[in-house]
Order: sequence, then C-alpha cells, then structure tokens
Amino acid sequence: MLDIKFVRSNPELVQQKSREKGYDVDVAATLALDERHRGLLIEVENLRHERNELAASMKSGKPSEEQIARGREMKEMLSVLEASLKEAETAFLTAFKKIPNMPTEDVPVGASEDDNQIAKDIGTQPVFTFAPKNHWQIGEARGWIDKERATKVAGARFAYLKGDLVKLEWALMQYAMDILTDEALLAKIIADAGLSVSPKAFTPVLPPLMIRTEPYDAMDRLEPREERYKIEGEELWLQGSAEHVLGSMHADEIFDEAAMPVRYVGFATSFRREAGSYGKDMEGIIRLHQFNKLEMETFSTKETSFDEHKFLVAIQEYFVQSLGLPYRFVMKCTADIGKPNARGVDIDTWLPGQGKYRETHTADYMTDYQARRLNTRVRRKSGGVELVHTNDATMSSERPLIAIIENYQEEDGTVRIPDVLRPYMQNREVL
Repeated sequence: MLDIKFVRSNPELVQQKSREKGYDVDVAATLALDERHRGLLIEVENLRHERNELAASMKSGKPSEEQIARGREMKEMLSVLEASLKEAETAFLTAFKKIPNMPTEDVPVGASEDDNQIAKDIGTQPVFTFAPKNHWQIGEARGWIDKERATKVAGARFAYLKGDLVKLEWALMQYAMDILTDEALLAKIIADAGLSVSPKAFTPVLPPLMIRTEPYDAMDRLEPREERYKIEGEELWLQGSAEHVLGSMHADEIFDEAAMPVRYVGFATSFRREAGSYGKDMEGIIRLHQFNKLEMETFSTKETSFDEHKFLVAIQEYFVQSLGLPYRFVMKCTADIGKPNARGVDIDTWLPGQGKYRETHTADYMTDYQARRLNTRVRRKSGGVELVHTNDATMSSERPLIAIIENYQEEDGTVRIPDVLRPYMQNREVL
C-alpha cells in the first residue's frame, strides 16, 4: 500500500497516476472513508478513556446508581461504536488497497504494452544460411520436448523436457547461481554500471512452492486470482514465482541496517493458469502452466533501493550478454508495470525462429509498497525504524533456454552450446 499521509496530501496526483496505470479507483471516495474511519476511531478512544476513568472512580467506594447506569450506557454505546469502527476500517482498507503504487518519473505513460519504449538494442542478430526453425521444431525433432504425452497426462500447456535440454537448463541455472554468489564478479558488474551499491552476494534459497492467502495478498501478487492455482479446501495457493515466497518471508520482522542489503536468489517450479492467453503460444514452451524460474529478491534501505533495482537489471544484462544473445532493453509503460511496481524493465531477447524479440527477463522496483502491508522494516543506525524497500527480478528461466536453441541452431538440427555454459556441460560444444 501507499503511505496514507502521501495520499491525503496528494489526492489529485494519486488519482492521475492511478489512471495512467489503468486502475479505476476513486481517491476522493477513499479519503472520505478514511476520514469516517478516523472520526469513529477518535470517538471510540474517547469513550474508552471515559469508561476507564469511571471504572477507576468506582473503585474508591461503593458505586452510585448513576455511575452504574452510566457504566451500562457506555458499554452499550461502545459496543455499537466498535462495530461501526470495524465496518468503517474494512470499507476503507478495501478501497485503499486498490490504489496502485506510484510510477517513478522516468516511466513512460502508456495504455498498453504497445506503448513500452525500447531504450537500446544490444548485440547482433545471427545470420543463417538456412531458414531458422522455432525452438519447438528443433526440440520435438530431437526428442527434447514432448507436449503430446504431457497433454495426455496433465492437459494443455504442460510439457515433458528431456535429454540434453534438461542438462542445458540446469547448466543455465548453475551458471546464473555462480554469477550471483561471486562477489568479485558482482563488484565488476557494479563498477561497469556506475552504481553505488554493495557487492554482497545473494543467498541461494529453495523456498516453499505454496503460499497462504494472507501473505500472497499482502505481497499484492495474488491478483488476478484467475491466473493462480488454489488448493481446494485450503487457504493455500501454488506460487507463481519465487519472488512471491521470498518477498513475504520476512513479514513482521525488523532487519538491522548493518545487514542491508539482504539478497536472495530462489529457485522454484512455478505455476500460472495463463488465463486470457487462449490460443496464444500454444506451440513450444513459452506459455506453460508449469515452469522453472530462478528469481532475485532484495531488501534494502530507501536511499539505495533505486540503485539496487538498476543493479539487478545490470546483472540480467551481463547474463544475457555473456550468453551471446542479442536483446532489447525495454522501459515498461505505466499500464504494463503492474500494480505494486513503481518501475519495470524488460529484457526482450531475439528469437530468430520466430523472427521477433520476446521477453526473457523482467525487473520490478516496488519501493516500500509491499513492505507496508507485510510490515517488513529496518532499524536504522540512527535508532529509528522504517519500512524496507523491495526489488525482484528474473535471473533465469526456460525463456533463455528457448533463446539459446533458436540463436545457436545449426542446419542439421544440432545446437551449439554457448562458451560460458560448456564447463557445466562436460565441455561439450554441441547438443
């Protein structure tokens, strides 16, 4: 959530920015609910104080009939007021939680992903002496991708990955993990990007693959619920990305500033319904209901969080560049960055078999929006306590795997292994 004091002081700005992000909220009505809630809270607190004073006075001797009658009256009044207060608080919070995070000043205003802006193109698209194939054509021909049997077992948008493709995916994951745990390399990435953040390594995590409704909602990643898988009969969901279970793990906790930043890299098999994508990307492994994902999640102070966001993007760029993949750096527009995000960056990698760039990485900057509901804080060296700032970003998934297949394919259907991955593949050169 936003800071309610900020909303009270900037109602027109919050209304405008919410509209630019595509959220139909009524800020004025929300503030009216806030005012009613605060008014009732004052009434309840005043009546409780008066009742406590009456109770104290009655202890000094035998209470009078008037005191007893007044005590009963206050009890009844308090019961009615407390019920109204609870109702007012629920109404206010329901409306308040609908207000999205405010975008940073450099986020382009747009109505859809079509308004995202390409900031730069990096790398050279490979030139083939033959017509390049899609990853699924190569994968199915080589016996690496089997969607037909997966459909028989689990339904549409599932796949069996087999053979060398599995080894290549694990090589990608291990390579990514090695980058994130190498402080010397992280220091170089920071220096090359001109940033002022700590080179502290990421802590590897294998998180739970399920999450309760309350922390999922507090992360503001539960909606849209039609995208999620719920466990029948329980307030439990399959997570849609490791960030959902990493970002919520420190709810109601206080970090010491000396420990900041706190950085995790979590691997999770994730689940999404892909609602609304009927008929899109039915071939191959781009939009599966189940996929593997290596995700970065960081907690930092407000002064360092924006550079922390840029740092995660710099790591992503290093990863893609070292794999020799051409890509685009995309600034996501207001309508595409997401409700809890203040800024979002995509890396779209060239897929020659499809003749287009497709998203392989994304980085989300949330400021203190998630931390406010999660109540995740930091105790500053000055002695004060304040909310942390959070960031998350994709490190690796099956999307870079797709890009490698399509960019490194040979006419005979074999696939060359990028140089940096060969040590993880028994120094083989070709799949």
